[in-house]
Amino acid sequence: MEIFHSLSTSSKIIGVMIFSYLMGSISFAYLIGRFKGIDLREHGSKNIGATNAGRVLGRNYFFIVFLLDTLKGFVPTFVAGQILFHSTISRPAMFAFWLLAAFFAIAGHNWPCWLKFKGGKGVSTSLGVVLAIYPYFTFPGLIALATWIVLVKISGYVSLGSVVAAAVFVVSYLTFILTIPGWNLNDQWILLTFAVLMAGLVIFRHLGNIRRLREGTENKFSLH
Repeated sequence: MEIFHSLSTSSKIIGVMIFSYLMGSISFAYLIGRFKGIDLREHGSKNIGATNAGRVLGRNYFFIVFLLDTLKGFVPTFVAGQILFHSTISRPAMFAFWLLAAFFAIAGHNWPCWLKFKGGKGVSTSLGVVLAIYPYFTFPGLIALATWIVLVKISGYVSLGSVVAAAVFVVSYLTFILTIPGWNLNDQWILLTFAVLMAGLVIFRHLGNIRRLREGTENKFSLH
């Protein structure tokens, strides 16, 4: 601990970014599948995410992988926030480095170096990120999560819930900025920009699912 406290803020930030990517790149779906003798890249949708794990390995594994992937986003982003809040850097710089740590966690999940940069779609890891960026993203993130749960339960389409929840997150956060006293775009423009890019990445990673939804060929998945 003494060695950690003696490091400069910049060294800590670089270390957290590396940690964020490496933690994000741990594919729990892939590891659990291999433990059970199944390579998820060769079954179902061939995606190494929670939904395919649930389809191929059983519904309970969806919840296990979803939780673990959420923690991949939450833990490094939370750690980065704690380091930055106790630093002397400016508020804009703090936001920028905080969001970089969050991005590296998502990037690790989407493009893991261990699996030839072919990973999941980043929904659960992005959820972990937004829950950790308190209070700015946390409550909009909870609204998005509630939207996701309702849509998936009603429609049976995880992809539909994910795409709509991503959009709801951005709209909710913008609404909070415009309505909460003391919050304004001048202070939080970088957070809003990141929110839009993160949601856009989730939607982009689901373009194939969107096409199948329009064609009526998307597979359903039950949460219960």
